[in-house]
Amino acid sequence: MATGDIVLPLDVSATRPILEQIANKWTVLILNVLCTQPARFNDLKRRLDGITHKALSDALKRLERAGLISRRVLPTQPIGVEYTITRLGGSLREPFAALYTWSLENGTELERAQLSYDASRLEDQE
Repeated sequence: MATGDIVLPLDVSATRPILEQIANKWTVLILNVLCTQPARFNDLKRRLDGITHKALSDALKRLERAGLISRRVLPTQPIGVEYTITRLGGSLREPFAALYTWSLENGTELERAQLSYDASRLEDQE
């Protein structure tokens, strides 16, 4: 182990349920949108290209239940609902930004590794 490496205890039973809630693609994307400003359901749906109505609805319910977002009914006609990130949800901004930056910096290398892996598997099959 190199000097300065961080050693973290692996407590799967404690962390798995939490990571299952925050580490899926829609949760990360929804929270990233809400980190910048509150949004209504249809605004979220437009900004999250590819998400279905049901997937967004289910994700918002899970996030609200987990205390990561709050839901406010607006006194408009027709009635609107606005979602806002909570303090707890906002605490994920920094780790999500780091993950986003990592993906931009390493995406090309990741793709190259996948292509190399796929090519080696094809060669093995021939």
